[in-house]
Formats: sequence, C-alpha cells, structure tokens
Amino acid sequence: MTDASLSPPRPFEVTNREVLRIALPMTLAFLTQPLLGLTDTAVIGRVGDATMLGGLVVGALVFDFAFQTFNFVRAGTTGLTAQAFGAGDETEMQAVFWRAFLLAIGIGLALVLAEPLVMALGLLAIAPEPGVADATRIYVFWRMLAAPVSLLNFAILGYVLGRGRSTLGLLLQIVINGANILFSILFGLVLEGGIAGVALGTVTGEAIGALVGLATVLSGFDRAHRPALRRVLDRRAFGRMIGVNRDIMIRSFCLLGAYALFTRLGAGLGALTLAANGVLLNLFMVGGYFLDGLANASEQLVGRAVGARWRPAFDRALVLSIRWGLILAGALTLFFLVYGEALVALLTTDAAVRAGAVPYLGWAASACLAGALAFLMDGVFIGATWSATMRNMMLVSTALFAALALILVPRFGNHGLWLALEIFLAARGVTLFAAMPARRRRTFS
Repeated sequence: MTDASLSPPRPFEVTNREVLRIALPMTLAFLTQPLLGLTDTAVIGRVGDATMLGGLVVGALVFDFAFQTFNFVRAGTTGLTAQAFGAGDETEMQAVFWRAFLLAIGIGLALVLAEPLVMALGLLAIAPEPGVADATRIYVFWRMLAAPVSLLNFAILGYVLGRGRSTLGLLLQIVINGANILFSILFGLVLEGGIAGVALGTVTGEAIGALVGLATVLSGFDRAHRPALRRVLDRRAFGRMIGVNRDIMIRSFCLLGAYALFTRLGAGLGALTLAANGVLLNLFMVGGYFLDGLANASEQLVGRAVGARWRPAFDRALVLSIRWGLILAGALTLFFLVYGEALVALLTTDAAVRAGAVPYLGWAASACLAGALAFLMDGVFIGATWSATMRNMMLVSTALFAALALILVPRFGNHGLWLALEIFLAARGVTLFAAMPARRRRTFS
C-alpha cells in the first residue's frame, strides 16, 4: 500500500447496486471480444483462401497466448489504483498510471523486437503446414506492431477500473473493438489487403483506442496532484508493481498451461474428441465472460477497501461478490444444460462433432459452477494485491490437475479429463478462499 495506508480508515459502504454498477458494463465489454474473431474470420472467409484462413487461426492463437501472458498490466494496475483510490491519494493514482504506462510501452516494444522469436516458437508449438505457416508469418509480423498500444490499452483499462469507472471502461472497449472491426473490413476486404489488411486493421483499431483512452485519462487528471518524476520512478513503488505483475504472469502461465494440457490430452483421444472438447470449452469461456465482470467488481471494491483500511467494506464486497457469482454460475449451468445441444449445433455444422459433444455437455455446463469461486477469488486477491499467495495456490492447483489428468484419462477417457479440469477449477477457488482469512487479518491488523 501507499504511505496513505498509515492514515485513519476511510469508511465507505458496499451495496448490491455498487457491485452490479461495476460488473454489468464490464460483462458487456467482455462479450464484445468474440465479435473481433468472428469479423476477422468472416473477412478472410470471403477471400476464399483456406490457407489464409488457417494462418489467421494460428496467428490468433499466438497472440492469445502472448497477450494473455501480459494481461497482468491490466490486473496489476487495477489493484494498485483501487488501493490508492481507497486511500484518497490522487497523486499516487496518477503515479500508478504512469508506472503502468512505462511498463506497457517497454514490454510492447520488446515484443515488437522479439517478433521473430515469438513467431518461431509459435510455429514450433503448433506445427502448421507450410502454406499456413507462411500466412501466419504475414499476420504476426503486421499484428505485432500493435503490441505497445495494445498493452497501453490494458494499462488504461486497469486505471479506469481501479477508479470504479466501469461505464467508461465499456465505452473505451467499444471504441477499440468498433474501430478494429471497421478497419479490418476496410483494409482486409474493401481494399483487398487479405490477411495483412486484417492485421493492419487491428493495429489501427488498437492505436485509435489508445489515443482516445489516453486523452480521456489525462483530461481527468488534477494538475494540483501531478506526481514528480522521482515519485513515478520510485524504486520501491516500481518494484512493488513489477512484483505484483510477475506473480500474476506466473499465474497466467499456469492457467494457459493447464488448458494446453487439457487440449493435448484431448487430442490423444482422437480428432473427434479434440474438436468436441474445443466446442464445449467455448461454452465455458462464454460463461467466463459473465463471471469476469463480477471479478472486476471484486478487484475494485476490495482494492478500495484495502486502501481505505476499512475491513467492513472488504467483508461486504467479498460476500456480495460470492453471492452474485454463485447465482450467476448456477443460472449459466442451467442454461447450458437446457440449451447446450442447440448451442453446440450453432457452433459447428459437423454432425459427428455434434454427436461427440453431447455426452460431455453436463461437464461443460457444470464447469461454470465449479470455476465460479476461482473467478471471484482471483478478483479479491488481485484487488488486495495478494499476488504471491494467488501464484502459489495456482501452482498447487495446476500440479493437482496434471496429476489427476494423467491418472484419470487412461481409465475414464474424456470423462476423466473433464473431471480433472473441474477439480482444477474448484481447487483454485477453494485454496484461495482458505488462504484468504490469514491474509485479511494481516492486511487489516
């Protein structure tokens, strides 16, 4: 926490309305994300080149991995900004933003320079056919130019959410995604730029979003509280931000690794099972967008409570977030159980894949409920910046998943694989919840 954390507590009230005020706009923002992939796929699909479409899919996977790894820029900024907000320290809030700005630009430029290495590792991991690999190289080369502004958009969103301005966060995401879609269609289809045009459309959309977001954030700064450069570059404060972000990055690596292992073991059960699991996992990911909105509310309210040194607000935010999360997860589970077959039919026209997915629909539906506590506790731990504990519990849960998967898959096949995944999701939430009371006592003592 900042030095302001030594001041007396700053009481504030957490209500259902406040939780939903933050959660609902961000849920809508997250739900716009799939539109980007659909647009890019539709643009390249109209070009009529299967090799180019394959390159787009592989290139998108490379970027999903890279940008999910560096999503800590958003999460870490949210927690630290929320704590400064709770402490009433306007100067520190601005300092947090500028630290995040420098971190985002620095990592983004490093990614641009490392593009050949990123590309080589991506092709090594996925091993597409030569034509698809060539198309992937084109897409990744141009798309990587957006890395600095994409990560800057993470920092801007983290700062905005840390201040509890979720409606502004939604509007900025609409600007980014809307410009992305518009220019991808313009450059890729209208101007016949193909896969390079789609990539440049994304670069343009991210750049426009960064300019709009930066102008919006800077216009809200109070010049009377402008931090000195020495404070922005303070070694202890910068070290804390890097430490928090490092732990969140390790957590993200573990999460991606668990999903990669799930995919690899599913592939070992046959192409049909792999395809069916991919469709079903998409259902869970959609449920995750809804739960992420509540997790964002937890981040802001818990971070604010820690900064304000007001435990009643922390406890209330925890209870309300869990309550709404379980209600939402239960509703999603029921929805997928009732309409799952129709959704699978919407996602794939392959009759064999549809039939292969049906026996495992129950697992995909219940995954939302199994993972609900994990989503919400991630929000709590990010907001409180208890990142080391979050990292450690993720390491434990990932090791448990790997062990269970290797034991259960040979005996129970795909049912065993889904059971291991659900235990992994539940273990993440349970271990974090079990670790929370001790961390809370130390934080509010």
